[in-house]
Amino acid sequence: MKIKNTIALAIGVVLASVATNAQTTTFKKDEFKQWAQTPPMGWNSWDCYGSTVEEHEVKANADYMVKNLKKFGWEYVVVDIRWFVENDKAGGYNQTDPRYVIDQYGRYLPALNRFPSAKDGQGFKPLADYIHKKGLKFGIHIMRGIPKKAVEDKLPIKGTNAITADQIYSTALQCEWLKDNYTVVADKPGAQEYYDSLFELYAQWGVDFIKIDDLSRPYHEGEINLIRNAIDKCGRKIVLSTSPGETPIEAAPHVTTHANMWRMVDDVWDTWPHITHLMKVSEKWYPYIAPGTWPDCDMIPLGRISLRGERGEDRMSRLTKDEQYTLITFFNIFKSPLFFGGDLPSNDAFTLSLLTNKEVVKMHNESTDVKQLFQKDGKIAVTSKNPKDGSVYLALFNISDTATETISVDLSDLGISGSAQVTNLWTGEKSAVSSTAISSTLKPHSSVLYQLKAKK
Repeated sequence: MKIKNTIALAIGVVLASVATNAQTTTFKKDEFKQWAQTPPMGWNSWDCYGSTVEEHEVKANADYMVKNLKKFGWEYVVVDIRWFVENDKAGGYNQTDPRYVIDQYGRYLPALNRFPSAKDGQGFKPLADYIHKKGLKFGIHIMRGIPKKAVEDKLPIKGTNAITADQIYSTALQCEWLKDNYTVVADKPGAQEYYDSLFELYAQWGVDFIKIDDLSRPYHEGEINLIRNAIDKCGRKIVLSTSPGETPIEAAPHVTTHANMWRMVDDVWDTWPHITHLMKVSEKWYPYIAPGTWPDCDMIPLGRISLRGERGEDRMSRLTKDEQYTLITFFNIFKSPLFFGGDLPSNDAFTLSLLTNKEVVKMHNESTDVKQLFQKDGKIAVTSKNPKDGSVYLALFNISDTATETISVDLSDLGISGSAQVTNLWTGEKSAVSSTAISSTLKPHSSVLYQLKAKK
């Protein structure tokens, strides 16, 4: 395996000189929940660029976000997996001869051939500065654990006297699908210091959001504790996303007190079974939707995806328009974090319309009391309330593959007595319901999203 070590003796000096606004305050327990009182919204490079995204592409997506999405609440720009590998590939990972970029403390650094502004030991700070100047926020992806290269070379752990990487690792529970890192043994001396050193570096770069992979299956409580401690003492408000796959419901008491968002399922791609599986798994997570802590439906696989992605060829989303409405309606009423996975500059007008509906965005931000009324016989009903104006939201889904279905909900189940004014949030069409129930006839894979206001 070819591995490139980029170790600059003066890196500590350089990073210290470029770090700005680094606080020394340790955040209080649960203070992190204040950093994501509404579900985070942004763009992530994974669906369209896999492990190969380059700096100019990140900037192009940020530029588009500022022009078209920022006013609707979209603000995070996230560089996903393996930004520290010089020679990764589309359609998977180069695990044969990866050329890593790593510093003298076993911490990955951006690959210069992909992120040229990281020169002279500056890391991601110049890119973060570019994004911050646009009024946006910057995020990165990392894998849990410590680099195998750091272990092999017995690199020192920053913040310790003589502890080296080979003293804090284990081969047990190594990620099955990507072998860059080993597990960090949480109770080993130096384990906390290693994670502290990572977040010290990320705070210096100006990172606002971090997605940490391979934490959820099995659930790595020990490393999540180390990560929470490290963020709380790094002095920067960094939103934490744990990922992927199906976080066990038994971990709910822990994850809701340690992360801002956590994945409920494996990657969601542009196929119908991915959507129906997500809807099924989500059933158990409704009680845990709360300000600052959000069950995560994964990225939004719409628009142009897989330009150099991990799965499939360069394409516009394979979902039909009805299926795209169903996906985006579910993500919004469930109050999932919203991270668009397509290449934003390639958006067509329809895709953009799914992201910029003012009333849908308002529901996503302001609604409370999200609950599923039923999921049976191919029919799903989900509701929530807007405490600011007293309105009620209702999403109806026909997930049947063949049958057109009429789906009905009693107004009493929505807390409405008497008649109500109804607005279809996607079309803007208004109507009135004066019976005791509201109904909609839906084609297979289609949905509708209503706002109801009781008539006085």
